[in-house]
Amino acid sequence: MSTSTLSYAASAAAPLRSPDPSRPERVGFWRAPFAAVTYREIGHVLVSLPVAIAGFTFAVAAVSLGAGLLVTVLGLPVLAAALAAARGLGAAERRRARTGLGLDVAGPAPLEARRDDGRWAGMRARLGDGAGWQALLFQLVMFPWRVLSFTLSVTFLVTGWVVALFPTYSWVFHRYVGWPGYRLYDFTSGGERHQYYITSPVQVVAVGLVGAVLVLLTPKLVRALTNVDRAAVRSLLG
Repeated sequence: MSTSTLSYAASAAAPLRSPDPSRPERVGFWRAPFAAVTYREIGHVLVSLPVAIAGFTFAVAAVSLGAGLLVTVLGLPVLAAALAAARGLGAAERRRARTGLGLDVAGPAPLEARRDDGRWAGMRARLGDGAGWQALLFQLVMFPWRVLSFTLSVTFLVTGWVVALFPTYSWVFHRYVGWPGYRLYDFTSGGERHQYYITSPVQVVAVGLVGAVLVLLTPKLVRALTNVDRAAVRSLLG
């Protein structure tokens, strides 16, 4: 039997390696602006803003209400219910991370309470649930980060494509707006008027190149922003 036949047989017998579910899919630098994985991550960032607002509002309201009612017997049930709901929110976040970020993280062990410990056993177990407290903390700490992620992602995405496509619509300003080109600024200072227009073909092409650079850098930015989400899901929700 030849060497090539042996090597083929060995490779056929070897088990196929599945991709690591804890690592995001990697795409090439030039292909990233058009890759589906990039827009899945962008979609995750966009949806994360309303989700973060709802989660943060819930966490603040639940903790404030529970802490305020601790002087009565109602405070403990409110906190226990908030922790149970936080676990549910954590499960939803893991599903979102699996779909949008390609991150598969196993959930925490289910909470168990012994029935022979009395009627308050379940509540005591819930109040001592570390996974519930971590899920509640996740809603609090991720809110400002997701606001920042949304702002940066939308700014780079929209600005990059608008500027990159500028050569295709630069003629509109001369024909329909009455400008000699796109106006960068126009103001009067000290009685003297200052204005600048992008008019020459070289300037138009240069603007398009700047936009192309932003388009190429946007996937890198979004990946860096979503890596923080991945780290938070692993550390707080796993």
